[in-house]
Amino acid sequence: MKQIAIALSILTLSACSTFTPQRYNISADNNVALKAIGIGAISVGTFAGPAVFDKACRGAGPIAPPDNMSFEGYIQKALADELKVAGMFDDKTPRTTLTGTLEKLSFSSSRGLTGGEWDISLRINSSNGKSIFVSEHYEFESGFIADTACKQTAEAYLPAVQNVIGKLVKSPEFSSLLIQSN
Repeated sequence: MKQIAIALSILTLSACSTFTPQRYNISADNNVALKAIGIGAISVGTFAGPAVFDKACRGAGPIAPPDNMSFEGYIQKALADELKVAGMFDDKTPRTTLTGTLEKLSFSSSRGLTGGEWDISLRINSSNGKSIFVSEHYEFESGFIADTACKQTAEAYLPAVQNVIGKLVKSPEFSSLLIQSN
């Protein structure tokens, strides 16, 4: 019985962790860029995930967004939240609906020896038939030890998403997604 208890203790202590990015926070720069556009009544529809994505991090455990969200759901909610805070969101009577496809999502917690990176490629489609492609290559310090590196990798997802949304809303073509064609 004692041996079973010891074995269970060892298994419990060596079990994998799940590394979770923090909930999305609005970017002040993205908010200013959105408010400068001055077009409202925008809704955010569904986002599709990438064809391939490996969420395992160095055998230490997976990276998984908060609140049982998918990675594409995290970006979808982030864009909707940015539009809400800018006063541009309307899911009741939208003039335009934006949907998205996460064409690429990947990360490394071991770029070099102690660096990490996220790569996010995103296509945003408008209900008016137009679309934009944006991508972000975000580098950060991860660490040498697996647990630390994976924790840092999870935490770097938030600023990587803020940056890709920033590239989207600051793009000269973004406003063309918001105007209905006649």
